[in-house]
Amino acid sequence: MPVLKELTAWAAWLRPEDIPERVRSLAASQVLSQLASIRAGADHHLGRRLIEAFGPPLQPDPRVGACVLAGLGSYLNLDDTAYAGHLSNSTVAVPLAFARARGLDGAALLAAVVAANECAARITAAATLGPLRGHSAVHTHLAGSVCGRLHAEGADDAVWTNALGLAFAMPNWPLMRAFLASDARLFNSFTPVRTGMDACDGARVGLRGAADIVEHPDGFLDRFSAVPLPDAVNAGLGERWHTETLSFKLHPGGPGIDAAVDCAADLRRDLGPIRPEDVAEVVVEVSLYTLFAGRKAAGYVVGPGSPIGALVLHTPYPVATALLTGGLTVNDFGAPLLNDRGRWAVAEKVRLVHDPELTRALFASEAPFGEALRQAGPDAEPWLREFAGEDEAARAVAAANSRPAGDFTSAAKATGARITVRLTDGRSAVRERLVPLAAAGPHTRAHHAELMREKFTEHGGDRSVAEAAAGLDRMDPDELRDWISAALA
Repeated sequence: MPVLKELTAWAAWLRPEDIPERVRSLAASQVLSQLASIRAGADHHLGRRLIEAFGPPLQPDPRVGACVLAGLGSYLNLDDTAYAGHLSNSTVAVPLAFARARGLDGAALLAAVVAANECAARITAAATLGPLRGHSAVHTHLAGSVCGRLHAEGADDAVWTNALGLAFAMPNWPLMRAFLASDARLFNSFTPVRTGMDACDGARVGLRGAADIVEHPDGFLDRFSAVPLPDAVNAGLGERWHTETLSFKLHPGGPGIDAAVDCAADLRRDLGPIRPEDVAEVVVEVSLYTLFAGRKAAGYVVGPGSPIGALVLHTPYPVATALLTGGLTVNDFGAPLLNDRGRWAVAEKVRLVHDPELTRALFASEAPFGEALRQAGPDAEPWLREFAGEDEAARAVAAANSRPAGDFTSAAKATGARITVRLTDGRSAVRERLVPLAAAGPHTRAHHAELMREKFTEHGGDRSVAEAAAGLDRMDPDELRDWISAALA
């Protein structure tokens, strides 16, 4: 059976009562988190231009509204990640638009989100050992948009299979030049979601897609994966909930910098007010994951005029900002704060150093690609050499040979950092964090609801709306419609 047929036969008929309460609870926090990200995107000058071009996020045609919601929530890197992929830009945005338009209740919304999460994450995981990952793996949103919409519409699995086959007929491949140097980042999720909407419309009237488009020798994995993992698509359906691998974003910026920003903010609280001239050196020890993303962005970061697509992946400026101010917000990526010479003076004193132990911890955790290494086993070795180099590849292959997880109840994302700040008066301080605040791990599993309430209110959301998210699965259609409108007011 083609992998899409097996996946859609499960996901199309997934009902709220089939989903464990802990997974539904994570999905409710995911919805609130992404609404906060959409609010932040809409308040930024680039988001306002997107709305000017395509209309508001809540509009009569949910197909266009879903695209706007997807675009607003993605470009500031405040969107949530999982094993595997930046899911929420499609898996939350599309169900939100269609739940409101079709009068669904809260339980149905959460079921659509979870179904979309599971499909998008699994297809992304099958290709995660390849040239595209993170935000560049925009094929995540082909799956997320199709599955999020069709679950909300109650479509049968045959329509799902055809729609996914049509959506993956011409999967998007972003160019790094556009991604890092221009405003095209606004279309990073918008474009694949629009493709997904067209695929659904086509499948609804009987257009057929190739059911074996994922695993066929002339199909998706052949072009998008160096180490194809077709078995990842359907591994442990109903047992391995990829939604449990969610990592929530508290800061704008690439996921590789989260722990470094957390550490810098903690050091600011420990040391008290710091002036730019007080800083002699900032050493940031990180894994290869952070170094890899930073190298891609470094050539585009030239000071205050740097494009936002590169800045959110660049470690020095966010770390300098958090060290001087105690945090990192969306406003820090725009004038006048972005023009602050003191921040850039400190950013020039930030030095990144590779820590092999942090890289080993990265490979050992499920997200962003540790679980894929374990599923691939020895076949992952060529990809590891290219990504990590000979020495690290040898160490990581040993970890990759352990067994894949039977479930994700203890999943983690260890994208850690250690920061040492040396001041001109001779003082120094060190802070380390292995798992970023709100990333997948024990602390997040226990506290995700309160963390996301804080995120939502920090981005201007009403406290009562944030608190109501805990009862999302009990909202009737009218309550849900009013809640979504209030969340985006």
